[in-house]
Formats: sequence, C-alpha cells, structure tokens
Amino acid sequence: MGRRRGIMSESFKYELAKDLGFYDTVKEEGWGAIRSRDAGNMVKRAVELAQSQLAQQNNRNK
Repeated sequence: MGRRRGIMSESFKYELAKDLGFYDTVKEEGWGAIRSRDAGNMVKRAVELAQSQLAQQNNRNK
C-alpha cells in the first residue's frame, strides 16, 4: 500500500513547528525525530486554525 499524500503543505508544517517550538529538531534531524506529543500538538493546532478559518468564512457569508 502506498503512502497517502499529506494534506498540509510542507511550508505550513514548518510554520507550525516554529510556532510550537520544535523547528530546530525538524531542521537538524527530520520529521521522524519529533516526539509523538509534538506531532499530536501540531495536528491539534492545524485543526484549530482550520476551524477558526471556517468560522470566519461562515460569518462573512451570513
């Protein structure tokens, strides 16, 4: 079975890593070196941002 294509762009993932404080680890050792907790926090933050964006769009369309 092949790998699924990621939904988040690479630049967005790097931006999240910077915001969450583990960018240096990613830069030096790659994505495989981050802790599971950091990966989970990255996904959680991405979902929060997406929900916020949807809420703003819904408010504009009313």
